[in-house]
Amino acid sequence: MNIVVFGTGGVGGYFGAKLHKAGFKVTFVARGKQLEAIKNKGLQIKSIKGDFTIHPEVTDDIQNLTSPDLIILGVKSWQVTDVAETIRPIVHKTTMVLPLQNGADNADKLRAVLNTENILAGLCKIVSKVEDYGVINHFAYEPEIIFGEYNNEQTARVKQLKSVFDRAGFKNKLSENIHLDIWRKYLFITTVSGIGALTRSEFGLMKQNGEIMGMMLKTAQEIKQIANAKKIPISDADVERTLKMFHQMPYETTASMQRDVMQGKPSELENFNGYIVKQGLELSIETPVNSFIYNCLLPQENSVRATL
Repeated sequence: MNIVVFGTGGVGGYFGAKLHKAGFKVTFVARGKQLEAIKNKGLQIKSIKGDFTIHPEVTDDIQNLTSPDLIILGVKSWQVTDVAETIRPIVHKTTMVLPLQNGADNADKLRAVLNTENILAGLCKIVSKVEDYGVINHFAYEPEIIFGEYNNEQTARVKQLKSVFDRAGFKNKLSENIHLDIWRKYLFITTVSGIGALTRSEFGLMKQNGEIMGMMLKTAQEIKQIANAKKIPISDADVERTLKMFHQMPYETTASMQRDVMQGKPSELENFNGYIVKQGLELSIETPVNSFIYNCLLPQENSVRATL
């Protein structure tokens, strides 16, 4: 299988490296100092599952890529639409495009730009970051990809893709209800990310504050309301599971959106709490806690984006 990984950060870098290590043809799309580091020193993976280094093909020119069977998108959710336009010339009739970024509507964004038959839906579970140029640090959680056809059909191509992921040696699941799985992940990441960005605290410190935990519960309950209005069967048990997962995370854990905010980078605020606020307005559902988080973080987000 000819695989392209677009975005060589904590997600694309890790899973792409595992696929390359398993013997698949993988080309990474990177830029700037990340591109140069991988060209010169390879891509180093530091992981609780075992460290390794690969020396893959890497480019910043999409024209160098021809007829990929699979394109894995490891970019941020706010970049998905632009990336869809970028990859359009190399997406052929049988190319599968698999989005793995956080967010509830990434597959829809891709389907608005590319041929809908090319688009899978997916998510991943991993706690990782770019430690340095050419160095990915996976420091918590069992890495997993969950994926499927947009309509949940169990097609031959997604069954083949599961065999590819199995061979690569990371946990994966061919979903029977991919949109429910996406919203379950979205419920967790949105519940913890915005409040984490506001408090600028490690999860361990947040767990010790009852008021913060109360806000997280209300955040999750508002997300459940929006999901249910959109016919996604998020349940009270999913809310309880989200808070349980949060309590099980290592003390020093932080969310990727939180780290972006703290480092003065563009973040996924619009795709997380902002998406819930906007859906609430469209659906006539009040979302006061998500609105509070979103509007407290929005001035900094706008300031950062004004400099891009």
